Formats: sequence, structure tokens, C-alpha cells
Amino acid sequence: MFLHFFQELRSAKVPVTLKEYLTLIEAMDKGAIGNDVNDFYYLARSALVKDEKHLDRFDQVFGHVFKGLEAIDMGVDAAELPEEWLRKLSEKFLTDEEKELIESMGGWEKLMETLKERLEEQKKRHQGGNKMIGTAGTSPFGAYGYNPEGIRIGQKESRHQRAVKVWDKREFKNLDDTVEIGTRNIKVALRRLRKWARDGAEDELDLDNTIRNTAKQGYIDVVMRPERRNAVKVLMLLDIGGSMDPHIRVCEELFSAARSEFKNLEFYYFHNCPYEGLWKDNRRRMTNKIDTWDVLHRFPSDYKVIFVGDAAMSPYEITYPGGSVEHWNEEPGALWLQRFVDIYPNLVWLNPSHPSGWEYSGSTHLIREIIGPQRMFPMTMGGIEEATRELGR
Repeated sequence: MFLHFFQELRSAKVPVTLKEYLTLIEAMDKGAIGNDVNDFYYLARSALVKDEKHLDRFDQVFGHVFKGLEAIDMGVDAAELPEEWLRKLSEKFLTDEEKELIESMGGWEKLMETLKERLEEQKKRHQGGNKMIGTAGTSPFGAYGYNPEGIRIGQKESRHQRAVKVWDKREFKNLDDTVEIGTRNIKVALRRLRKWARDGAEDELDLDNTIRNTAKQGYIDVVMRPERRNAVKVLMLLDIGGSMDPHIRVCEELFSAARSEFKNLEFYYFHNCPYEGLWKDNRRRMTNKIDTWDVLHRFPSDYKVIFVGDAAMSPYEITYPGGSVEHWNEEPGALWLQRFVDIYPNLVWLNPSHPSGWEYSGSTHLIREIIGPQRMFPMTMGGIEEATRELGR
């Protein structure tokens, strides 16, 4: 299996040498790790990957070669659900008429209270039902079924985008800031947001003043000046993962263009809605979060703030403590959004989803109410130009 893994990495153009492969085998022989597949993943990545630009390809090969070995990480002490209960044996597909007949539990408190009761009484695996935790049913709890308002447990990815909480450990990828195709028009639109200034070290020749002073003094008098730069300071907050996966390409193009155009650009990631923690690296988002208060205190109010996200989530994620799909947030997302609005007068939200669906999304409506309905723009050329005009006021 390990030799096959090595060969697959080479086929995927990951520059792995025989020496690095032997180092991995030696570490395994000496018992550097136990039998946990997560430990093996990090050991293999450390031994075989020399440059982080190859991490994505490494992850793809690892997932392909060792598919099925990774257990679901619930991260909960209250109860443990055996993995075999949640294996996908079949998926539930319903017509629109059937979906309308399935009622939700009736609110966040009722949903969480009922989940606790189910965990206490469930003793075996369930499939195709409408009550217990299982697969391919209409219960609010489980995987590969349908419910208008439920908790997703043990499912690889979203299917109906209806879950109000996700009980899994998910991996997100950083946006690539080297993407060039399609970024030219975005760069042109972002150039509207410019404020030229000369500051910093005097490392550019001031030809006009050099000629003038030389003629006046009668000898060569070289005059230097700071380089002319765009002085606009931008803080970009990027929604990543989940419903944003279909928009990765356009987000990478925007991110690349912004990195190219703005010298003073700071960026952070969040998922669905900003809470008490943001992060710079999606591979370390669970262990290396940055306090949102630190971000708000670090960057003054003259920064231009650009949120990038589809605003598609459960309304509970915005309005309720504990509403986040991935962790227990002490304060609702609406409060953190309001703090950004209060501190930064120049703030916009770029939404990659089509504006025709905004009015039918409860979460999008809530976010537009908080930031101001005229501050959300579609991630199109026209939308980006309008957003830069709004930021330039």
C-alpha cells in the first residue's frame, strides 16, 4: 500500500524522492506514530512534501489511496456514534411535493433538545426513518436524507444546504493567489479604488528636480523621492468552504487581483458568518485562530473592508448563540457583523450568488439588514465597480 501511495504521488507530479519515502518507512518501523490515520497523514505530509504548494495534490492522492480508512471525528464527549451507523448505504431523493410534506422541528431550541434526547435513547443503527439518527431518511439528524431543518452527521458534503449545524470535522483549502486567467478585468475594476501617495524610503529618481537643481547649482545634484504607491488600505474577509465551494474559481480570481493591486492588503478567512475567531490558513483553522477582537483593534477605521461570501446559511447562525454549524459561539454572528459595521464606515459585501435569489434567502436578508441593503453587491464586473465606488466615498 505504501509503495502504491509513493507511485501515485509521483504520478500526480508531487516531487517525492526515494530517500524521503525510505525516511517515512523508517519512521513507521520505529513506531513514530500509532494506528491513527490522522497521525499517519501528518507524518507522511511532513516526510514527503517539501513545498506547501504541493499540499493540495498530496491531499488528493492521500484521499484517493487511503479512502475509507478515516473515521468520523465527532469531537463530542456527550455521546459517541459508531461509524458503521452512519455509513452511506443509500441516499434519500424526494420530489418537491414530498419535501413540502416534511415539517421542521420548530426552532433552534427544540432541535437541539430533541437531538440530546435521541442520543440518550438510541442504541442501534437506523436507516430510512423519520425520527432517530441515521441515513437516507427524513429525520432531522443524520446523513444522506432530507429535512428542511436538521443537523448533518457523518456526510461528506452538503446536498440540499438545509443543515443548521454540521457535526463533522471538515477540511477547507486556502485560496490560490497566483491565479492569472480572468483576473485582468477584475484588476481594472479594483483600480477605481486608488489613493496615490509617496511615502517610505526615497528610492526613486526625481528626474525633474534633479535637472532643476543641477542647473541651479552648477553641479550634478541628484534628488530622490519615495515611490508613488496606492495608499488605500484594504481588509478582506473571505467566506470559505461549504456552499462557497462552487465559487472557488471566481474568489481566487478576485483574491489574486486584490493581492496584485493593493500593497496594503490584509485578509482573513471565516465560515458562513464571522464569529469570535478568524484565521489566515485553512489547514490550521482549528488550532491557529486569531481573535476577532484583535483584528478589530489592529486595523483602524480608515481601512476599506470587503466581505466575500454567498450569505447562504441557516438564519440561526446569524441570530443565535451556538448557531454556528461547526462550534459553539458564545455570541451570535449578527453581533460580530454589527461591530465591523460600527468600526468601519467603508464596508461592502461581494456576493458570488445571483442577485435573483437574494430576496428568497432568509440569511441574505438578515445580513443586508445589518450591513445596509445598499452595501451588498454581486461579484460581477459591474458589481465590483459599484462596490469600489461605494468604498471610495
